[in-house]
Amino acid sequence: MGKRNKKINISVFLDDDGRIAQIPVPNRTKIPVLAYLAGKYEDDRVYSEKEVNAIIDEWHTFGDYFILRRLLVDYNFLGRTPDGAKYWVVRKEEGKADIV
Repeated sequence: MGKRNKKINISVFLDDDGRIAQIPVPNRTKIPVLAYLAGKYEDDRVYSEKEVNAIIDEWHTFGDYFILRRLLVDYNFLGRTPDGAKYWVVRKEEGKADIV
């Protein structure tokens, strides 16, 4: 039996303004929530850590941008330099992004 391409409804994890109200535990729902948050970043743009944190702060309600930033990097939605000074959106079709 192959994988189904079933769309996950993440609205239960969002507040009325579309901000993330909680992080789901199972990956089948966590990944779509992280993809939603990653969609708030522009492709082909380099962000500072402060800019990444500001966007996360705008799109969640529970005051823990640290965990969301870490999850975005761990799940390969955002790439970052080893020193954490620069972040960028990872292009899914490439599997990784190049940074200048």
